[in-house]
Amino acid sequence: MAMRDGIFAAIEAGGTKFRVAISEGRKIVADTTIATTTPDETLGASIDFIRSGGVAAVGIACFGPLDLDPSSNSYGSITATPKPHWSGTSVLDRVRDGLGVPAAIDVDVGGAALGEWTWGAARGLSNFIYLTIGTGIGGGVFVDGKVHHGMGHPEMGHITLERIRSDDYPGHCPFHGACLEGMAAGPAIQDRWGHPGRELADRADVWDLEATYLAQALRTYTYVVAPQRIVIGGGVMQHPDLLDLVRVKLEQQLNDYATSEIRSGALDAYVVAPEFGQDAGLIGAIALAMRAGAE
Repeated sequence: MAMRDGIFAAIEAGGTKFRVAISEGRKIVADTTIATTTPDETLGASIDFIRSGGVAAVGIACFGPLDLDPSSNSYGSITATPKPHWSGTSVLDRVRDGLGVPAAIDVDVGGAALGEWTWGAARGLSNFIYLTIGTGIGGGVFVDGKVHHGMGHPEMGHITLERIRSDDYPGHCPFHGACLEGMAAGPAIQDRWGHPGRELADRADVWDLEATYLAQALRTYTYVVAPQRIVIGGGVMQHPDLLDLVRVKLEQQLNDYATSEIRSGALDAYVVAPEFGQDAGLIGAIALAMRAGAE
């Protein structure tokens, strides 16, 4: 099919499933979900779906870790991942070569950050943080119109926490044990309490502890990065009271040592939910595609 201007493809590449969409501008006009099995099967099915739309460019918001150094021979590849078969997979090259159109890639949270800045909860800001709290914990730092990449992409889920004295849970992270991801991601909640978070909605102690650890992380990010806003989403944040509880805990932990905008009680505008909710990654991939098509 011939390429059509203004028609883009988006891939939100997750460790469990790929969400693939075709859009007219930002509007999604067709989409599908593909199980994440092997690279040949999953990328092949994604390319076949996109090829039918005649897209002008494609954006990929992908699980990591990724090589995002443009000068690297393995740019756009997944590096060492516990996901079987995927280590070393050159996602960007396989999608771009398979479709013959411009393509761009970032980690999933980086893509979501771009989408929220372009159309969502971070519109008009020059810098902010996007966090997702789900099966893992990841974050994207957005500075001066682009997602920050240093030696690699930030690993914001692996910072150290101050353990609550009454909490003797060793942590779920295979690398660091009791880091943020090891103490507060979805699998840690299930492992610590014996049930997934969705079955613990009425347990105030569960969410008080969760909010305490998340607020510790937000305090650290606030002091180190000084973002104008923190956008925080993901499956764990679907608990209806958690966002408000995190704000309360963060205000306590900052203890009036912050910028005047935060001290004035404006945490409702400082710590916010993503405007696109669980679709933030897919919308971000559309934004990546638009950037690729404009280059």
